[in-house]
Amino acid sequence: MLEEGTFRSRTSDFCYMFLIGASLMCIMGFFVNLLFLGHAFTIMLVYVWSRQNEHVLMSFFGLFHFHAPYLPWVLFGFSFILGNSILVDLLGITVGHIYYYLETVCPRRFGFRLLKTPYFLERLFKNDEEEAEAAYDYIGKR
Repeated sequence: MLEEGTFRSRTSDFCYMFLIGASLMCIMGFFVNLLFLGHAFTIMLVYVWSRQNEHVLMSFFGLFHFHAPYLPWVLFGFSFILGNSILVDLLGITVGHIYYYLETVCPRRFGFRLLKTPYFLERLFKNDEEEAEAAYDYIGKR
């Protein structure tokens, strides 16, 4: 949903988010001695999506309902109850928060983007974004 919603026709920005997130996780993972960061990366994506879709109502196993920004914390609590390492979830939440803050909060507060997508990534994905937008327009006009 993050790819189809927030990052629609912004493939280069989506790729840049992956690069920023992966880089931060590798650096932080080194200090906390984590080797596999796939779950943490998933939690990062969940965190970014949940912060950008604040009004979405969710349900956890149909037992209780909550708004999307609480989803990473619900997953964190579920990991804790199951006895999994909460460090992995905390790493994903931390990296997701850093990205969200630098990408969304700082431009609103200070008036400029700190995480501007590099030009070479924009050029690399330019044709893909134009084709995707044309296909979306074509489907929408049917």
